Amino acid sequence: MNRERFAGICQQLGGRLNEIRGELTNDPLRVAAGRRAQIFGKARQRSGISKEESTHQLKDFLHRNRNWYI
Repeated sequence: MNRERFAGICQQLGGRLNEIRGELTNDPLRVAAGRRAQIFGKARQRSGISKEESTHQLKDFLHRNRNWYI
């Protein structure tokens, strides 16, 4: 797990807590901010997954084609 994925998960958690706090205090702006943070956290987590997968694919390609440049 890379930093981007972890940061996205933490952002989702913080957004969910913010949403719950807004529901308890009847603050619709806090609820909306919490939902927005969750959406951005999901996007950040997915970008981290794609970065991790692309790095893995590049390493795999270079490993399979070690003598490619010769």
